[in-house]
Amino acid sequence: MRMRNVKNKEEIMAHATYFLKDYKKYQGSFQHLFSRCQPLYVELGMGKGKFLIENAKRNPNINFIGIEKQSSIVAKALKNVEQEKLDNLYIICANALEIDTIFKKEVTRLYLNFSDPWPKVRHHSRRLTSKIFLEKYDTIFKEKASIYLRTDNEDLFSYSLVSLSNAGYIFKEVNLDLHRNENLITTEYEEKFANRGVKIKAFIAEKSTSNKDKS
Repeated sequence: MRMRNVKNKEEIMAHATYFLKDYKKYQGSFQHLFSRCQPLYVELGMGKGKFLIENAKRNPNINFIGIEKQSSIVAKALKNVEQEKLDNLYIICANALEIDTIFKKEVTRLYLNFSDPWPKVRHHSRRLTSKIFLEKYDTIFKEKASIYLRTDNEDLFSYSLVSLSNAGYIFKEVNLDLHRNENLITTEYEEKFANRGVKIKAFIAEKSTSNKDKS
């Protein structure tokens, strides 16, 4: 879905307290940005930030970074973030393909919420759970790879189960109707489709990275 352009988006990002323009200089040392050194959770494809902001509010003992490639969406998210004045949250405008150049062995958890399903077979390598991306994620996690995924797309969900399994992930939780649970923190997209009765699928997958080079 195409987002309407925000005319003053450059100005919003230039003056936003919680926007990281020169984010690549922090690779491997993002903890220095925050007032407290604590686990770092990243949402890749954060949209307008509803999920990220609410998580940061409820979990002051965790540091959060949201990544979104569309600058107009980032500008909208920043308006919401600025109102909250949270000291455990920053936002980056970047393409998901850059993730291995942004972080280095410092991420505790990665959220993939309602990623583009890229339905055509020739585009499957663009999925955020394809082998290309999973290899990039291997370089960003600290001691244990931990991926939390939500989607309304059955094909992407099935594809992701196979892809992560082939990459050595163990599934700690698989849910075919997530909204049977209460008190969930939802995304804007998720809330709209769940209210229409669309079943939201989710999983939590982990694997050890302790045998990888830590240098």
